[in-house]
Amino acid sequence: MRYIIYIFIAFSVSINAQKSIETTYIKKTNIVFDKLVAVDNFGTIFYLKDDVILKKSGNNVITYNNLQLGNIASANAFNPLKINLLYKDFNTVIILDNRLAEVFKIDFNSLIPYKNVTHISTGHDNTIWIFNQDLQKLELFDYKTRTTRAQTVPVQSSVLDLKSNYNFCWLLTENYLYVYNYFGSLVKKIKNSGYTELAETNGNIILKKDNKLFYNKKSTDNIFPIKTGNLLINQFFVTNETLYIYNSEFLQEFQLKID
Repeated sequence: MRYIIYIFIAFSVSINAQKSIETTYIKKTNIVFDKLVAVDNFGTIFYLKDDVILKKSGNNVITYNNLQLGNIASANAFNPLKINLLYKDFNTVIILDNRLAEVFKIDFNSLIPYKNVTHISTGHDNTIWIFNQDLQKLELFDYKTRTTRAQTVPVQSSVLDLKSNYNFCWLLTENYLYVYNYFGSLVKKIKNSGYTELAETNGNIILKKDNKLFYNKKSTDNIFPIKTGNLLINQFFVTNETLYIYNSEFLQEFQLKID
């Protein structure tokens, strides 16, 4: 009986170790940019090139740039009606509408108390998640009232990436991946074993480690590798179950086969 138990355990470990997420190739697009921001369900591509954000839908392209604020450190188009741009050198965030017209400007240098912002992501209503470097805290900031609705306790390691949806926020640091709700309460914490970037879709997470991608299903701690072959993964993005991988020449599209 004891040997049967050992065999069952060994078999279970083997199955779990081998489990991975399959992908099916869909198509590729020849396009050159500096940073992929997002791709929506209609195939509209948001990307950065030469510190300009572009929105490309078919042959139609619209742009926004603000030369006075310099380099765009990050951009988020989770809500295409409220796209946010971080100009880190000037500690300023710009909110754009779906026509890439400027609707709000937040100069954190002029706020009391002062906030030193290094990362941003979309929140619900008129909020954005910001990481306050001086306090080492994540804050849910209302850019209309210029107030903080919620904040987390300080984190103890350097921040690598920040993503969110309307209900949750994922903060990737050198030591841990933290998951917070919109009250700023910690929901989950997973040890970081070498992941450097993340993407979010419907509460599920894609993580990058070296030149490989991994899948974390919401409400679980299980992380499984995604089969991408020998593709060079410079950048990636996911929406629903569609994975986009960019190699500085082609934007390739794959269907994720998730149970």
